[in-house]
Amino acid sequence: MSVEKGGPVRRLEAASSAAPLRSSKARLAALAAAAVLLAAVAAAGLRFGSVPVTAADAFDALFRYSPESYEQTVVRFLRLPRTVIGLGAGAALAVAGAALQATTRNPLADPSILGVNAGAAFGVVVAVYFGQLAHPLQYVWFAFAGGLGAAAAVYAIGSTGPGGGTPVKLALAGVVVASLLNSWLTAILLYSQETLDVVRFWLAGSLAGRDLSVFYAVLPFMAVGMIGMLLGAEQLNVLSMSEETARALGMHTGRARLIVGGLSVLMVGGAVAAAGPIGFVGLAVPHIVRGLVGPDYRWVLPFCVIVGPLMLLSADIAGRVIARPSEVQVGIVTALVGAPFLIALARRRQVAGV
Repeated sequence: MSVEKGGPVRRLEAASSAAPLRSSKARLAALAAAAVLLAAVAAAGLRFGSVPVTAADAFDALFRYSPESYEQTVVRFLRLPRTVIGLGAGAALAVAGAALQATTRNPLADPSILGVNAGAAFGVVVAVYFGQLAHPLQYVWFAFAGGLGAAAAVYAIGSTGPGGGTPVKLALAGVVVASLLNSWLTAILLYSQETLDVVRFWLAGSLAGRDLSVFYAVLPFMAVGMIGMLLGAEQLNVLSMSEETARALGMHTGRARLIVGGLSVLMVGGAVAAAGPIGFVGLAVPHIVRGLVGPDYRWVLPFCVIVGPLMLLSADIAGRVIARPSEVQVGIVTALVGAPFLIALARRRQVAGV
């Protein structure tokens, strides 16, 4: 079905052509360059920290591991897991953030808009408090279940009444559910110091001390969500238009939002379960990417897969370096960087189209 010449489709094409990277060749070259930069940052993550490690030791830890070497042991069992988790969590959060900004048509949306972060945190705290669980592999499923439950509650509340689940109603429902869960979570932590001791670093959002077994447990869910979202990039282009235009093009917008929300929950739930509630990656990365390639989600999502972990791993390295021999958790670093970004974004008169 055709759309009038000056409609949203034409505005999408105009915005894409106005981006710094206009041609497909330039975008492919930039995507390859970002992948190379990500590989370099991942390699730097194996070397830098409280224990100095040479490039030779890092290489040997991966391909010629010797248990007698302390440096190689640090790389293989401490830095490699946090790098792998950072790659997966960063990509999942960035892709989910871009998808949620498109489906809600809200430039300030991020994965927490569905209450997934608050639900996952509440699930972990409840599991630790009532079940006396202490190992991440034990409570990781409660994080996942809490995120899914919170998202389901948001959709149930936001879909009531006339018009179904509109972007504004879903956003308001997300704020309400997240606020309620956070208040309950705070009450439990104030009551139980033991629970606080178990979950304090997880709640801060961290890649440190994470077990790859936890990541591998949630990786299939994250992979399904990410692949499904990449395959549905064209539908995100339609969802990001006005409600009337999307319906005129034959899209069942309510069902499409439900699918996007479900895939986002799989990605965000897995990332939060593995690394804790890390903020601002899902908010900032999509805006950075759209500033480069425009609002076409066939390009936005692949770039988010690369730029998301690039930002998260860079923040993780910065947290190790600025507080040697201790370190600042990556969730705190992303908040320190993301808060000024959010303020600048809110102050702008115009925001790049979502």
